[in-house]
Amino acid sequence: MNNRAFVMKLRSLLAAALLACGLVASASELGEPLDAFAQSSLQSALDIQSSGHLVLMSPVREIRGEIRSDVMARLPVNGKGQLFEINRDASRRAAQEHYRRELQARGGQILFECSGVACGRSNVWANQIFEQPRLLGRDQDQDYFVGAVADVDGNRWLTLVYTVTRGNQREYVWVEHLQVAAGADIPGFQASAARLLGPIIVPWQGGVTHRFDLSTTDRRRLGEWAAEEGAEVVLAAFSSLENDETLNDSIARAERAADALADVLAKSGVSREQVRTLAIGPGVQVADPNRTGDRIEILVIKR
Repeated sequence: MNNRAFVMKLRSLLAAALLACGLVASASELGEPLDAFAQSSLQSALDIQSSGHLVLMSPVREIRGEIRSDVMARLPVNGKGQLFEINRDASRRAAQEHYRRELQARGGQILFECSGVACGRSNVWANQIFEQPRLLGRDQDQDYFVGAVADVDGNRWLTLVYTVTRGNQREYVWVEHLQVAAGADIPGFQASAARLLGPIIVPWQGGVTHRFDLSTTDRRRLGEWAAEEGAEVVLAAFSSLENDETLNDSIARAERAADALADVLAKSGVSREQVRTLAIGPGVQVADPNRTGDRIEILVIKR
């Protein structure tokens, strides 16, 4: 494959990777709700069994009393909904990241996410979508994501996570974990995304020498992914555009950081031959406040 074709392939894979996550768990694990955020307390739980459960994959609107959304589905599901109150010494941001990591560990794919007023009115989410009045909060202080995962037999589960801050500053998280009946179409979900593991986000600093914020847990997870026969490791390097810096200079900084991280990974057992680097620089913006600035997003492609 020539260099241009390889780069184009990596760019396509990267676009998919922005939505792809983690390891594939067993069917029995996938059927269980995600582990609860430790710094929260369960307020209520309900069984959900419906032939047409409403799941939104785009911002919500209310027009003449009717819920409108560009992408939504009414799906036959069976599962559970849980309402948690977040401890005062914790935050809904931390809770949301906890559930993201839990979904990643199961091999989940994020289908849609939104934050703040971009999600629509909190009143609609609380009272009409989830039917949980305690979720009524400020429109600017809400977050939502929906993710999906499938096992090797084609069974599929959806996870919906909504967090909100109420006017009294109390914070809540609503989690739905639902098995979707066979044959039902889940908009935007491609089971083939299970071949894409990650991304692991690694912030970096430096120029001549580099420092990488790669946790022990992420390092161990990456080692497990890369150990699979035929696995390829892609280091997609992003950089901010500094004052008076040209685009080429910013991309060059990202490229040096990717090469430096490849050397670091080689010392921990990830073969340099299976690593591919892709310098993106500031050319791709991701709508996630935790994925900005100088960082490398690691993606592992299974054979």
